Amino acid sequence: MSNRKWNLSIVILFVIFATLMLSFLFSVLHIQELIQPLKSMLKNESVTRHVVLISQELDNAYWRSIEKGAREASQKYGITLDYIGPFRINPNEQMILLEKAIASKADAVLIQGINDPIYRSFIDKAMDQDIPVITLDTDEPGSRRLSYVGTDNFEAGIRMGNLVVEAVGTQAGHIGVLMGNEMSFNQQQRLQGLRSVVDQYKDLTIVEVRSSNISRLFAAEQAEEILINHPEVRYMVGLSSLDGLGILEATQRVQLQDIHIFAFDDLDETKEAITQCQIESTIVQQPNRMGYDAISLIHEYFQGNILQQQQFTAITVLDQIKSGVKDGAGCP
Repeated sequence: MSNRKWNLSIVILFVIFATLMLSFLFSVLHIQELIQPLKSMLKNESVTRHVVLISQELDNAYWRSIEKGAREASQKYGITLDYIGPFRINPNEQMILLEKAIASKADAVLIQGINDPIYRSFIDKAMDQDIPVITLDTDEPGSRRLSYVGTDNFEAGIRMGNLVVEAVGTQAGHIGVLMGNEMSFNQQQRLQGLRSVVDQYKDLTIVEVRSSNISRLFAAEQAEEILINHPEVRYMVGLSSLDGLGILEATQRVQLQDIHIFAFDDLDETKEAITQCQIESTIVQQPNRMGYDAISLIHEYFQGNILQQQQFTAITVLDQIKSGVKDGAGCP
């Protein structure tokens, strides 16, 4: 073979080798490009998520129960939970805390709805920034919140109405009603549910509805005025946690013994009043479950799952029979 042919062969082999090497290099680069998103996903999975829970009132027993459930779920899923809220009920402060949570780039926010257009705009802002928002206890209709976790409040109102109907029996009944805050969406739903039952009976009448402003003292004042202005009232319904105890205080002020009181939530004093035959019954919510389920939903969302718009927690009824004081221990 001549030197010319030999040199040509070497050149051809070199070109082939270089082509193969370049092809291999491009393939490696392409593979790295493909697996980079997977690396990022794995990296993100290892990052601890930061969730902010904003309560209605920081040391309120009901909201502490929500916090407890949320912490249990947070520990299960490796989520960091911050529990914050106003020391006294203050919707404006709730809005400020929500805005701060958004500014801090929280991974998710759990909040109570307060039925306010500015608040809804903050919720939508959070969602626009990929910060999922779940409402607890009270929904915020009209917002783009991810989901609502809590009581089916319309159904709770229906349950309350049925309790009143059962107590009234075949007699005529005049009913006074207290609600925590007339602007609150959950309170309005409870009232609507109650009315939907009462309106089915021509001998049942809701004579007046007043707001207690989520204050036991104000609840007592409002209930006292209802009882004085409407002496025919023998059934009083409270749709928020402090209303039943306020109504009980009012009956003691005006010295009425034959008032049937129906309450909401299971505060220790409410349960004690049931055992003393002073309150007929109370609707019991599941705040611990609300907190647990909300964190669980956030975890599901982080896993890429689509969430339901609403997840209702159970309600039960605590009455004198369940407390063991009726039909055997002492209620007349």
